[in-house]
Amino acid sequence: MPVAIKYQQVQLYMNAKRKGHSQQIAAAKAGISARTARRIESGSHRPQRGRPRDWQTRADPLNGHWETDLLPMLEREPRLEPITLFETLQELYPGQYDDKLRTVQRRVERWKAKHGKPKEVMFKIQHAPGELGLSDFTHLKGVTVTVKGQPFQHLLYHYRLAFSGWQYVQVIQGGESFVGLSQGLQNALFACGGVPGQHRTDSLSAAYRNTGGRNPQLTQLYAAICDHYRVQPTRNNPGIAHENGSVESSHGYFKRRLCQALYRRGSFDFESAAHYQAFIAAVIGKLNAKCQQKFELERPTLQSLPRYRTADYEVLSSRVSAHSTISVRCVLYSVPSRLIGQQLTLHLYHDRIVGFVGTTQVVELPRIHVHGSAAIRRARCINYCHVVESLRRKPRAFLYCQWQQDLLPDSDWRELWQQMKRCTEPDTAARWMVEALYIAATQNQEVAVASYLKAELAAGTFTLHRLQHQCNRMKTLPVPDVASGQHELSSYDQLFQQASTSVESVSEPDERAQTAQTGPLPVRLASDRTPSYPGELELRSLPPGTGRRGSQPPRPSPDCPRAVRSAMALRQSLV
Repeated sequence: MPVAIKYQQVQLYMNAKRKGHSQQIAAAKAGISARTARRIESGSHRPQRGRPRDWQTRADPLNGHWETDLLPMLEREPRLEPITLFETLQELYPGQYDDKLRTVQRRVERWKAKHGKPKEVMFKIQHAPGELGLSDFTHLKGVTVTVKGQPFQHLLYHYRLAFSGWQYVQVIQGGESFVGLSQGLQNALFACGGVPGQHRTDSLSAAYRNTGGRNPQLTQLYAAICDHYRVQPTRNNPGIAHENGSVESSHGYFKRRLCQALYRRGSFDFESAAHYQAFIAAVIGKLNAKCQQKFELERPTLQSLPRYRTADYEVLSSRVSAHSTISVRCVLYSVPSRLIGQQLTLHLYHDRIVGFVGTTQVVELPRIHVHGSAAIRRARCINYCHVVESLRRKPRAFLYCQWQQDLLPDSDWRELWQQMKRCTEPDTAARWMVEALYIAATQNQEVAVASYLKAELAAGTFTLHRLQHQCNRMKTLPVPDVASGQHELSSYDQLFQQASTSVESVSEPDERAQTAQTGPLPVRLASDRTPSYPGELELRSLPPGTGRRGSQPPRPSPDCPRAVRSAMALRQSLV
């Protein structure tokens, strides 16, 4: 059987021929015969070159069962998956083909590539500048963001301009509500400085009345926003997310960048939702810097913004009960007790509630959202500062109040309450806790009061008197802001001139003895009014011994009695 010529031998023979060696020498260098060398030069040394591969190098691993059993099933129902055909093969021939799953997968893949049905094609769309802006909500999965150690339930509102790729992301508390859509959209429009011609969303219930049909109606509030900003509302077909792909595809890229930034930060905990929003804004700023050039081209084509924003809140009305509470969307909120009996107009934002009496804002509350998966769809938001005045007058009410745990600010205060109940009687413990809450509310010293209580209870020296004395020391007296101005130094020159003039005008003092004037005064006293006695005032000398007792002459001896003068004798001496 002839030995196949190797590729390296052919290369050695051709190189030797190019160097000028004869055919025999070149063949000897390549380790082939002269006949093989002639076949190489004629090109007949590879007769099968270019022949299509129509042969097999090993036996069929399925032993013909693909053509007889599996292929007819696949032709009858092309939606069958390889794993289904493999399980069928195992049922027909138990124990024979348990390791042939990959073979079946390759056969199905090749058959569908040749005989499968046409697949849906995704066409690249060309967007004009300033034509389209897209909105969508998304969840941040894979990480758990916390605020002050507590899990933070939220959504991310994502807005993107289709042409330039400029983006804006807003943290939204609650669900995909109109309030979240309105606030996120308006913030995005004012951030980019213009309004696109169209605004596209998916089938949000906050924007569309999804009652069926090809032309769904807009909700009244969403229609008002579109009219206010002169933007045409559009939506993608229900269930076809790729029609909103300009923003859907950006979700994954943005969230990956956000997660990487959180990993680099080393912590998923934030001081507040505002700090979390600022962190997201920094991530978005880096992404927008990459498309800044295209955004500068698109910005002049955007429509101008209106002068004012439209309402990004819902309006409700509620009356404050005798318990100083209002109920909003199955959540009980406390309000300042001065509002009891008032009818409040409430503006519901996604993260807060603002209350008005008429047009005057009187209260602002954090909004609480109950997750849809919760077993009980009710909650409470009680602030002890709202009711602490009444609670101080009735401290025993703290013992039996339904909101007892909600009145305590945090877990540290709840632990302090348990310690107080172990240290003393319940009534006394209630007075202690209510007084501590009152001081914390009126002096805004919640953390300081809690720290003092913890130390005193641990030492066993706590009393109400010590608490009040300590809190009086914690009071910070207001320091008045005194505004002082620097006077001109030239005024000192005037003082020096006046002083020199007055010194020159002073005469020499008279060294003669001075005597008291006993004659009548030349001018009457109080001459500018009518006197009650028309006589003249005269100065007379007093006889000795008529002054106060301290002016009496000394006694000759201690045994000598003092001189006693009656009031009549004193009056006679003055006449």
